[in-house]
Amino acid sequence: MLVKVDIKKYKHVIWDWNGTLLDDVFLCADIMNGILGKRNLPAITIDYYKSIFTFPVKDYYAKTGLDFEKETFDKLGLEFIVEYERRKTECTLYPGALDVLKKINELNIEQSILSAYSQHTLEEIVKYFKLDKFFIGLVGLDNVYAAGKMENGKKWIKELNHPDGSVLFIGDTLHDFEVANEIGADCIMISAGHQTKKTLETCGVPVFDNLNDLFAKIEGDL
Repeated sequence: MLVKVDIKKYKHVIWDWNGTLLDDVFLCADIMNGILGKRNLPAITIDYYKSIFTFPVKDYYAKTGLDFEKETFDKLGLEFIVEYERRKTECTLYPGALDVLKKINELNIEQSILSAYSQHTLEEIVKYFKLDKFFIGLVGLDNVYAAGKMENGKKWIKELNHPDGSVLFIGDTLHDFEVANEIGADCIMISAGHQTKKTLETCGVPVFDNLNDLFAKIEGDL
């Protein structure tokens, strides 16, 4: 499929964080395997992880075999996030992330992050990677349970107050596409993250294997 990315038509780009700019898929799968192992449940591969990951995250937990009749999702979710926070700096930005952010910035297009990550930790890690200069806003959740970001997306698009067709959402999950669709933003998917390319292609929007491919396409179409 011939894909054109006319980035110059947009006034604002909304980015997802985890799995789109931040390469944390390996860490999420590894932590889940630790949780499963403690409960004598079989480990999952990264490929299987990507095939079952979904929002709300509670549904993904259930697919791993965790039993909410034995332990609450809140307890399991907290166990995950405590370990994630302890190890989060093991993660790196995806190759090409800085190139894409710089290019969009050079084109004087606003950028922000809309994430299911908790607000204060989102702010901390974006600052850790020295990316805060690229974004006019960082929008996260007020809790650690990653239920979704639909409501925050609706509020954020109202605050941005840009005309229809002038906002682009870049993410790595079906939930990102659903949010983009709900708030009236165009959408691009990156399949290096938390869901498979096959899954993302069901959205009917451009799907790139990685940010380097997206950067090359933007450069080529300018």
